Amino acid sequence: MALINHETKEVTFKIVYCGTPLGGKTTNLTHIHTKVDEQQRGDLVSLATSTDRTLFFDFLPVHATEINGYQTRFQLYTVPGQVHYNATRQLVLHRADGLVFVADSTPDRLEANYHSFHAMIQNVRNNGADPARLPITLQYNKRDTPGATPTSELERYLNNGAAGGVRLPAFEAIATGGQNVLATLNSVTQEVLRRFHGNASAPQQASAAQQQALAS
Repeated sequence: MALINHETKEVTFKIVYCGTPLGGKTTNLTHIHTKVDEQQRGDLVSLATSTDRTLFFDFLPVHATEINGYQTRFQLYTVPGQVHYNATRQLVLHRADGLVFVADSTPDRLEANYHSFHAMIQNVRNNGADPARLPITLQYNKRDTPGATPTSELERYLNNGAAGGVRLPAFEAIATGGQNVLATLNSVTQEVLRRFHGNASAPQQASAAQQQALAS
């Protein structure tokens, strides 16, 4: 749920990157951080203990336009992928405005992707949210892996209506080289802004120019 600060005239949206361990979540955030103008972004922060880590940073959209005096800010998070960190994942997912699920195309990770995706959906429900009403974008990462799982298989396992009966936008990606990293982000942020635009209680309306600013 967007956080509206009437004093600073900012609306903040929370985007969370989920997926299996070493699937490319951190690589996505690191790449995005390097592509956003340093005047428009916060620091890349690791909230870590000896056994757990969550990455975070926030930024204003590139070429952001004020809407009725409010600026739009996005906060990006990753969550730990290991199964035993489920409580941490559910906490970070609380009040998320949009999700990116980063699937690992390595052939032996198909089942792990499936279980991680369904755990994410269950955590959304456990937080009292409806996955069908939450913008979710799929990223099929590591497409340069030898013998990469066919996208048709990833679609069958992940994009089969499990997220509330809806089909999700999906991108093939090579996050280490930046391929489709910004396109993935732009997909989820555009949908977040579109839904915010349609919320009658919002303090301002998000323009089409604002929706397309991130990956232009």
